[in-house]
Amino acid sequence: MEPVLLLMLIYLGVGAIVGVLAGLLGIGGGLIIVPASIYMFQHLLGMSIEDAMPIAVATSLSTVIFTGLSSARTHYRLGNLDRDIFKYSAFGIAIGAVLGAQFASSISGVVLQRIFAVIVILIALQMIFNRHRSSIHPTSPGILSGIGLGSGFVSAIMGIGGGALIVPALVWFQVNIKKAIGCASACGVMIAFFGTMSFIYAGWNKEYLPEYSLGYVYLPATIGIVITSILTAPIGAKLTNKLDTIKLKRIFAVFLVLVSIRMMIGIE
Repeated sequence: MEPVLLLMLIYLGVGAIVGVLAGLLGIGGGLIIVPASIYMFQHLLGMSIEDAMPIAVATSLSTVIFTGLSSARTHYRLGNLDRDIFKYSAFGIAIGAVLGAQFASSISGVVLQRIFAVIVILIALQMIFNRHRSSIHPTSPGILSGIGLGSGFVSAIMGIGGGALIVPALVWFQVNIKKAIGCASACGVMIAFFGTMSFIYAGWNKEYLPEYSLGYVYLPATIGIVITSILTAPIGAKLTNKLDTIKLKRIFAVFLVLVSIRMMIGIE
């Protein structure tokens, strides 16, 4: 079987898993897609980590454009999307996502891998302890733009929608948790769009990219993940009423820590 067809089939399976976990635990698919893509690019396409890492991140980010739209639309209909919070956050996000993608595509793939692993561990720890604290300081346009800038930059480096960063930050500045989640869902689409466009530009005409790539975005992976994740996300959402999601989230967080340690020490 041609490698591209095999990868397409595998990514259909990855997308199905991502969709269920996203619906069940509310986690971003990039935490799964990036490590899985690195492994497949190295072992099925024979790529080095230097070449595989930016493609994995860019491809993961591209899927959020499509998968995040459904979530954002739902929160908008539920009235959880505060337009003022989104407006000021989006300004910083657009800049941060573009800069983050350019930074990720300009540094060593090994360094990018280490950065990814460390941030995943921090996200996993936040998932384990699951605490949303607020400060005495209210939000402001400047603070919201700063949150957007930082979240957009880090999320573009990670290939994620940024909910794990944006929600705690907004709650810290006294934003209602539902409003924070609603804003994060819409901001995730913004991060994905501007970050993906930046990765496409940065990777344009790079000679080492695999066939069917658009800049650093590997289209067969994007298509496969989007097709199945959209179908399976509602299944995961329905399972939330039947399973102990808090316990599952903590188990998944431990799994993420193990994956991150593997990435940092370079185990094949």
